[in-house]
Amino acid sequence: MVGSSAGVHERSPVSPTGQGVTTFAATDGTEASEAGAELRTGRGAGLVVYLMFGTLFGIVLMKAQVVSWFRIQEMFRFQSFHMFGVIGTAVVTAAAALQLIRRTGLRAANGQPITIPPKEMGRGTRYWLGGTLFGLGWALVGACPGPLLALLGSGKGVFGVVIVGAVAGTWLYGALRPRLPH
Repeated sequence: MVGSSAGVHERSPVSPTGQGVTTFAATDGTEASEAGAELRTGRGAGLVVYLMFGTLFGIVLMKAQVVSWFRIQEMFRFQSFHMFGVIGTAVVTAAAALQLIRRTGLRAANGQPITIPPKEMGRGTRYWLGGTLFGLGWALVGACPGPLLALLGSGKGVFGVVIVGAVAGTWLYGALRPRLPH
């Protein structure tokens, strides 16, 4: 999921056997409207848990200085190992978690099996071009998209502009996606 150029979320389609299968897939309008229906019917009350974990995660990011513009600048100038260590730890943790899911057959909270569809490499253009754009944005803004809300919540109001830009860029990608080389 790291490096994916599309938005990612969990969805639960029904398999040919009639059982649900939890997969991770790119967002589309249908799924977004399904999520909206959950909120309107009151089944989205579980989102409070996600808000609490997100808040805790934001606090951890702030305390670990992962959102510090100076730390990010040090990383891009190869002056400090701090950010490389954090990112490397995240990659190793994610790889271990994915292997654990695959080998033990862990299931989602609703009891459905978790499957992760394989990625098609193609010519790799979407990966190097997307990674380049992502890195340029990260270097210019001084913040990865992940902690933008934590930065805004910590009182750095200028990141509201960055959040609007990130949402606009995500919307633009969604609008242009059918015409882009995938």
